[in-house]
Amino acid sequence: MGSIFGTDGVRGLANRDLTAELALDLSVAAAHVLADVGAFEGHRPTAVVGRDPRASGEFLSAAVVAGLASAGVDVLDVGVLPTPAVAFLTAELGADLGAVISASHNPMPDNGLKFLARGGHKLADELEDAIEARLREDWQRPTGAAVGRVRQDATAGERYVQHLLSTLPHRLDGLTVVVDTAHGAAHEVAPDALRRAGATVVAIGDRPDGLNINDGFGSTHLDALREAVVAHAADLGVALDGDADRCLAVDATGTVVDGDQILAVLALSMQEAGRLPQDTAVATVMSNLGFRLAMAREGVRVVETGVGDRYVLEAMKAGGFGLGGEQSGHVIMLDHATTGDGTLTALHLMARVAATGKPLAELAAVMDRLPQVLLNVRGVDRDGVAACAPLQEAVRAAAAELGETGRVLLRPSGTEPVVRVMVEAADKAQADAVAARLAAVVKAELTIG
Repeated sequence: MGSIFGTDGVRGLANRDLTAELALDLSVAAAHVLADVGAFEGHRPTAVVGRDPRASGEFLSAAVVAGLASAGVDVLDVGVLPTPAVAFLTAELGADLGAVISASHNPMPDNGLKFLARGGHKLADELEDAIEARLREDWQRPTGAAVGRVRQDATAGERYVQHLLSTLPHRLDGLTVVVDTAHGAAHEVAPDALRRAGATVVAIGDRPDGLNINDGFGSTHLDALREAVVAHAADLGVALDGDADRCLAVDATGTVVDGDQILAVLALSMQEAGRLPQDTAVATVMSNLGFRLAMAREGVRVVETGVGDRYVLEAMKAGGFGLGGEQSGHVIMLDHATTGDGTLTALHLMARVAATGKPLAELAAVMDRLPQVLLNVRGVDRDGVAACAPLQEAVRAAAAELGETGRVLLRPSGTEPVVRVMVEAADKAQADAVAARLAAVVKAELTIG
């Protein structure tokens, strides 16, 4: 992968790391890589561009639109809409590419730019490399009627909401939900979709001003949601992040229901309906062992991937699976979306509550979350983990001690001299002790210098 693109596009401090100039140049390069197919097929290439409400998104989206149009791409600017909405519209409208200006759950000063390929899919590493390779290359600029045209579409949000509602297996009548949209991209479409599905909706974190995205609200700050659910005597609450591609929940008591539990509820719902391909769900190595044990008990196979929703999606496509996700709340329902979609997840989670008549707490109790301890050991040789015999022997001993109700995972960081030690056990004290012991071995054996 190129040095500019990270695990989810280009991201950094807006107007310093991610500038208008870089956004424009990347958009020109993306047009050359992703829109050439459209040109060869005899039609004008098209792109869908959307953003979250950050103040910096205003000038960055203008730069992206300018870059694409200058390269001869017709642009549909859909304004503030969630990442999954832009992905859906890219596919629905047959566009050659999509572009999203968002830093997801990051704080307001950051922003990001990610491109989507035809069909609304995240880019493969080789496509990102190709875009970076063509950054600021010499090129023949179109002129006259060959330049791209730009138009806004005020109906894009409605089209997306109609799509969400069309996927729903059961209406939500009788349920009261608090939805926290993180002052983000779904501040209008998420409450609208839930209301039109039949729920009584209390919206919080739904007044973006360009500066308050993710500030004390959303999936990374659940206290406001927990308090609101109890105060309004709601059946449950759901929290999205800034670009609304992830969803976490709380039950009627304010207890958090994380991505693993949501994935478990949806897996069993789809299995019961005969809509879980190969009775398989895809999860990352960081998913709680309790999820794996629950799925094994219910006859659902779990395919494991590296951390990151892009790797979940790759495994789903490769294996023909329909459901996957992460503990953070990225849930991908491939029959309905090409990426994680927080509003879609919330709708289907609530549909399961409505269809069964069971409270969310009871449904989520299908799995017991085992205590999980994560320690970051810094200043160590992250590349030496596999070859360090004393460390590997310590890992084997820890795994034998924990048995079938525990797990050890050592993950070298991809960007810094850090090794992450993760331990799960039936008992928190045991998890703490094993993690501390392994972290000490990592420090003793792999410290740099």
